[in-house]
Amino acid sequence: MKMSLTRYLLEAQRQHGAITPDLRLLIEIVARACKTISNQVNKGALGNAFGNADTVNVQGEVQKKLDVISNEILLEANEWGGHLAALASEEMEAPHPIPNRYPKGEYLLVFDPLDGSSNIDVNVSVGTIFSVLRCPDGVREPTAADFLQPGTRQVAAGYAVYGPSTTLVLTVGQGVASFTLDREQGSFVCTATALSIAPDTGEFAINAANARHWEPPVKRYIDELCAGVDGPRGRDFNMRWVGSMVADVHRILTRGGIFMYPVDAKCRAKGGRLRLLYEANPMALIVEAAGGAATDGRQRLLEVAPTSLHQRIGVFMGSKHEVERVTGYHQGLA
Repeated sequence: MKMSLTRYLLEAQRQHGAITPDLRLLIEIVARACKTISNQVNKGALGNAFGNADTVNVQGEVQKKLDVISNEILLEANEWGGHLAALASEEMEAPHPIPNRYPKGEYLLVFDPLDGSSNIDVNVSVGTIFSVLRCPDGVREPTAADFLQPGTRQVAAGYAVYGPSTTLVLTVGQGVASFTLDREQGSFVCTATALSIAPDTGEFAINAANARHWEPPVKRYIDELCAGVDGPRGRDFNMRWVGSMVADVHRILTRGGIFMYPVDAKCRAKGGRLRLLYEANPMALIVEAAGGAATDGRQRLLEVAPTSLHQRIGVFMGSKHEVERVTGYHQGLA
């Protein structure tokens, strides 16, 4: 009989001391919220949730209806459990405080409620990304500043990808496990306990439409890959690009590869395309726990000190040797 998410977390708590009881319960609540979001996504047009919501988020992006729905699901599921001091969402300008009528806990939850939402209407995989931090000691009313912790301080991170099946991928500091939603039982069942990213790869993921905006190190690296067997690398590489970070990273976690969303001329003024707290850090924690590497092109992502709640950053993550090569090009190494 396969192991449930609850049993996996209990064993991590009892046998390995990797998590506290409150963190275990918090992760279970997030997982239940992801099941609810999965049901909404799977209804498709039948759920009347396609299209724009006629609202704009703090990033200045037009929200999809499912962006708003997913955000509300995660807020409502997590604010009453007693495990959190506050929440922060990519879709909201400021942190969401725990209402006074509920008890408060020692953790902070940050999340991207529906990554890749531009793919919703064409039935391509989307997902939810989340990260758990400890609330600083003595803080009862957390502000945005309390969330500005480097990725090394994350105590857990995960994502759910809503595709042909719904998969939850999780790290609590000891490797990476994968769980598949059994819709008949209504629970997540463990399908892999030691996901690992090979250090070498033949696949890369990048938005080639931005090629004219790339900085020289990125252009040099991609030109080498595209030159294939006739180029300096002496072998062929394949490009894969979904446009949902969860889908692209999940493929890399499953079969290797390197995912790139670099800073370029198009997004330089904003600092990058992806958000450090909501996307880059949790994915970097997962990728490193699986033996991969993650940088912003110049330094380890998990060591970047955040300066704002919605800070953006360049991202290179996946197979260790390829991440090291493109990072070396940025650092001026041969």
